[in-house]
Amino acid sequence: MKTVYESTFISVGSSANESLEDNFIITFGEGAPQDVAEYCFIHRTDVNDGGAFNTGSVLAIGEQEYPVTAVGDVARENLRDLGHITVRFDGAAQAEFPGTVHVAGRAPASIEPGQKFRMLSE
Repeated sequence: MKTVYESTFISVGSSANESLEDNFIITFGEGAPQDVAEYCFIHRTDVNDGGAFNTGSVLAIGEQEYPVTAVGDVARENLRDLGHITVRFDGAAQAEFPGTVHVAGRAPASIEPGQKFRMLSE
């Protein structure tokens, strides 16, 4: 698998960790609007290869890898252009919303600045 997207978390919004308890996260690239940023895990992009990922790709947060089970219609473009997706840790086979990526596995207990955020694809 090759890395099609890689970034580094640089900050955690004041309300972002609450989403982990509900098995989802919202990511946004640097420069997110302030009213949105408080709910997001903010990251700085290092590799952006056009956002080509699908069911069967792997999302990695730090050392933990999650198989991608569903990808919403605009998730690729949102990640590529804004660094913005919602990740649901529920293994759903159909995307709930156009900007959502569903993965199998339990949400991480925490996400810290300095951790990597990557999308790996064939």
